[in-house]
Amino acid sequence: MPELPEVEVLVRHLRPSLRGKTIRGVNVRRAKVLKPTSPRQFQQALLGATFTGLLRRGKYLLFQLEGGTTGKRVKLLGHLGMTGRMFLARKRERLPVHAAVVFDLGKENFIYEDPRYFGRLTLDVSAVEKLGPEPLGGDFQPAAFARALKRSRQPIKVKLLDQTVVAGVGNIYASEALFRARLSPKRAANRLNPEQIQRLWRGIREVLAGAIRRGSTVPLNFGGGKSDGLFYFGRSPEAPDFYEEELRVYDREGWPCRKCGHPIRHLTQAARSTYYCPQCQRG
Repeated sequence: MPELPEVEVLVRHLRPSLRGKTIRGVNVRRAKVLKPTSPRQFQQALLGATFTGLLRRGKYLLFQLEGGTTGKRVKLLGHLGMTGRMFLARKRERLPVHAAVVFDLGKENFIYEDPRYFGRLTLDVSAVEKLGPEPLGGDFQPAAFARALKRSRQPIKVKLLDQTVVAGVGNIYASEALFRARLSPKRAANRLNPEQIQRLWRGIREVLAGAIRRGSTVPLNFGGGKSDGLFYFGRSPEAPDFYEEELRVYDREGWPCRKCGHPIRHLTQAARSTYYCPQCQRG
């Protein structure tokens, strides 16, 4: 599932491409992705509206629009789910088989494609109201982070996936941050001491910021080809595989740790895969 860095890179790519574009037509091909918004509500709110901004909150995209049939400001929430892609394509290009929503922008279409239809593109923005602080923002501070962890006996890897504690951290980057902090994913959240929490806080920020930097240098092709392991919304096939080179533990079971040489291990926590080095992550 795309995590914060992938969504952030997508937002940075789409924002200038969408700004000022007016929606001339709304084609809902899979009503499921709009829930709880109905297709009629969706079309009435967005037809004739102009994109004015695009933000990221956690793993969500928040599109800002003005005008349209209602003349009001509109917020549109997007989530890529497991297999979603959002991109602009020329009008003459054939629509993907799994295109769920298509906006007619004149010379181009803005397409939300999702083979599994687990994602969302909806007028209901309530999901972002429950999110914790942004890990790269000023509100994410070690003291508040420590208070949130002290209330939980869950393994720290599981707790990091709680989006009310910190927004946008998913399975891949939780494992990577714990490795950088030298912390066992099995350790109870409320048993971390202040020094360990400080290391984890720093590790989260470092791994996310690094992934965004690397992702921003990849030449992306949002309109064609299959998605790869890092950019779920598409990448040109000739681009270097930055992702695999940078992962230190995730999906490396049996491979030697890049730091100590001990084989990386795998375990399942809360039905999710966790990867760690038992030698480096004892704490």
